[in-house]
Amino acid sequence: MAISIRPAEVNDLLQMQNANLWCLPENYQMKYYMYHILSWPQLLQVAEDHKGKIVGYVLAKMEEESEVPHGHITSLAVLRTHRKRGIATELMKASQRSMRHTFQANYVSLHVRKSNSAAFHLYTETLGYKIRAVETGYYADGEDAYDMRLSFIEDP
Repeated sequence: MAISIRPAEVNDLLQMQNANLWCLPENYQMKYYMYHILSWPQLLQVAEDHKGKIVGYVLAKMEEESEVPHGHITSLAVLRTHRKRGIATELMKASQRSMRHTFQANYVSLHVRKSNSAAFHLYTETLGYKIRAVETGYYADGEDAYDMRLSFIEDP
């Protein structure tokens, strides 16, 4: 079954929130999704199956309080039934492209649970993120997070 990656639309937000609730312990109110899509519509991407069901999403933003323009991945989720197909990689790459080309971001940051080995592998091995720091007790349940970054600037 073909999966298409496309920019999210307001009509996708309920399905994105539903995917979040099924996949992740960090959940957001609808107004948070709305804030993202109204502020940075180019950065939100969804993975849609042939029946129009949203099977994955990336929720991203630009950090506005920074001297250096950069993006941040707020949330990434793919339904368990659709994992191991490269969907998360394609969602991330689409959002990262928009950060670079639309907003001239120098880099993108994200946080990932230290216990989330699958996500850690995706970010480090597949996408090339580097650990910047460990944030102790970052998550509501007290778990530590890796603060990670991917530079868009080419090394000379």
